[in-house]
Amino acid sequence: MADARLTTASYLVLGIIDKLGEASAYDVKGEAARTIAPFWSVPHAQVYAQCDRLLDAGLLSRVRQESGRNRRVLTLTEQGRAALRGWLDDPAFVPVEARERGILKLWFGGRPDVLAPVQHEEHRRTLGEYEELAGTVGDLLTRGQRDALEFGIRYERMMIDFWQWVQHRDEGATDR
Repeated sequence: MADARLTTASYLVLGIIDKLGEASAYDVKGEAARTIAPFWSVPHAQVYAQCDRLLDAGLLSRVRQESGRNRRVLTLTEQGRAALRGWLDDPAFVPVEARERGILKLWFGGRPDVLAPVQHEEHRRTLGEYEELAGTVGDLLTRGQRDALEFGIRYERMMIDFWQWVQHRDEGATDR
């Protein structure tokens, strides 16, 4: 068993496999796209690499499904379950890295009058999607999933407010 330094992506893989019970790397990738992608994206190649690393570290085991296509799927080992539980129980604060391209463009001199209307509208659209999701499946989500969705709703509202402010702050003014 190799000693692996676990990253957030490692815990993402462990968490999804734990929720599903067993999963292939392909299943993990699909579940991530279906559920957490709006607030935590993970490249497909990283999912496959993490699965291999976690297997090598003894945090996952590979089993062959007896039914269906007889494919190989991954399950958490006791060590993997303990690692995931330790991470979930760790209250340590890690500063947020807001990777908003529009903000980066503003920083490097992008024109607010060009950026703001599009950013404002896209955040409104995303907010609408989150609110619709909350209205249609909100009762089916776990408490943590509802809380994460609420974060997305509040984040989008904050971004709408920010871009509205950018758009109207210096109406008619040119960049200084």
